[in-house]
Amino acid sequence: SLCWLVEQVKPESSLLRPKVMIAIVARNAAHSLPYYLGCIDRLDYPKERIAIWAATDHNVDNTTAMLREWLKSAQHVYHYVEWRPMEEPRSYTDEWGPKHWPPSRFNHLMKLRQAALKAARERWADYILFVDSDNLLTNPRVLKLMMAENLTLVAPMLESRSLYSNFWCGITPQGYYKRTPDYQPIREWKRLGCFPVPMVHSTFLLDLRRESSRDLAFYPPHPDYSWAFDDIMVFAFSARQAGVQMYVCNREHYGFLPVPLKAQQSVEDESENFIHTITEALIDHDIEPSGHLYLSPSLQDTMGFDEIFLINLKRRLDRRTRMLKTMTSLGLQPTLTNAVDGKALNTSQLQALGIEMMPGYKDPYSGRVLTRGEIGCFLSHHSIWTQVIERSLQKILILEDDVRFEPRFKRRLQAIMDDISRTQLNWDLIYVGRKRMQVQQPEQSVEGVNNLVEADYSYWTLGYALSQQGARKLLAAQPFTKMLPVDEFLPVMFNKHPNTEYMSHFEPRDLKAFSVEPLLIYPTHYTGEPGYISDTETSTIWDDEAVATDWDRHVTGDSPPPAARASRDEL
Repeated sequence: SLCWLVEQVKPESSLLRPKVMIAIVARNAAHSLPYYLGCIDRLDYPKERIAIWAATDHNVDNTTAMLREWLKSAQHVYHYVEWRPMEEPRSYTDEWGPKHWPPSRFNHLMKLRQAALKAARERWADYILFVDSDNLLTNPRVLKLMMAENLTLVAPMLESRSLYSNFWCGITPQGYYKRTPDYQPIREWKRLGCFPVPMVHSTFLLDLRRESSRDLAFYPPHPDYSWAFDDIMVFAFSARQAGVQMYVCNREHYGFLPVPLKAQQSVEDESENFIHTITEALIDHDIEPSGHLYLSPSLQDTMGFDEIFLINLKRRLDRRTRMLKTMTSLGLQPTLTNAVDGKALNTSQLQALGIEMMPGYKDPYSGRVLTRGEIGCFLSHHSIWTQVIERSLQKILILEDDVRFEPRFKRRLQAIMDDISRTQLNWDLIYVGRKRMQVQQPEQSVEGVNNLVEADYSYWTLGYALSQQGARKLLAAQPFTKMLPVDEFLPVMFNKHPNTEYMSHFEPRDLKAFSVEPLLIYPTHYTGEPGYISDTETSTIWDDEAVATDWDRHVTGDSPPPAARASRDEL
């Protein structure tokens, strides 16, 4: 009978996940809440083990209504929701503007964070996750990953367009930021792991089951604290006094945060700044606004161009989806153009088009001849040039589907085009993104137009503006009978190619070419980086389908890296 009992015994069930309270404190966050809450929605963690604590006040936008709508719709899936709105006042009496931080604002914020911490303790939450309302947690596993580190106070390292992140590696005796050589290797993932640091902020996870966590506080500041009245500095001091070490982890990519604005900037500046955070996040993450919110369609336009053509291979759905979402967030209205797929071209099709390669052409870096992918790329651009003439378009913008946009892209490009119109500059082509190849001499600035230079030898066709006059010149050259890659053909046409033999095949070479400076778009990925795929390099030789190519054209010029890789001050 004992054996029978043993056979009936069932194995023990697994433990429920720890209980987490997520603290949301929002002010003037209507521009960021849809994507911020979308990331909270998509956390890979049982919702019934999550409580939400949300507070908002001092708003001049519709943050309160938006947060209320989300809480009302989403509350049934979460264990518990606490809502702390305050409609009035809409500003602090001692602030210059919504981005200024006077002592009264720090004081109020510290009290709110303390109230969230108190609520989590009273509800017996195992953890509390603080996430600023403009931080995007793009990695759904971030909660589980941070818990697995088994640390009292841990932050997932967040990315921005500069070196700025949500941790410090050094701190002065007065509690201020101190620059150290340890910061950059961690921020750039040259050292991987979880690192003890003197400061984490913006997004971090606190384990409330730890005995030492009971001594942590945002408010009132520790009796021995006598420095600046700043919530993150007060909390870091509290952690040191309680013997709690802060950690930052960069084993994976967890999310993004915007670079802070200056005190005199506006909510509109903040919204524009955050749009860039969204576009950066979209490069490698498929983020969406929360489904619990109704969002009216955003206004989109073509920035004064007749059309903005987006070139995309039909089989590259991932790139198409990303670019369409990115351009929607930027307020741009694209015209999707199916690229000619070089891999699908056969010899008879090339003959029917009358395509012949330029005699003696060899790629300057690999030594190979033209690939099918490069021909497909040329045909894609050529078909748009043809449309410009057939449809009598005056000026267009052409974008490829593997680009990333610089901050304030739309406003900056519009300003340049406005200056061009005002000065009545005679132009054919304007590079918006490129690889500058001639770096010995500086390029000539254009009088009366800020941020525009006369283009010298350049590579890449990531993005460029083209006038009807420019399209006529490119088509009149009849390039099919002496074909080069399109990014070699363009500098030939404005008489700046270093190979005079190539140039001798084309007359006249009078394309009026310029470039924005600094550049406004860059490639999403560079050769050799994770995620780099070239549809022009990895195809077959133009006249031999049996010869595959997987060379990569790369050259070290002075083209600055995208802002996300730039060595700017981490603030």
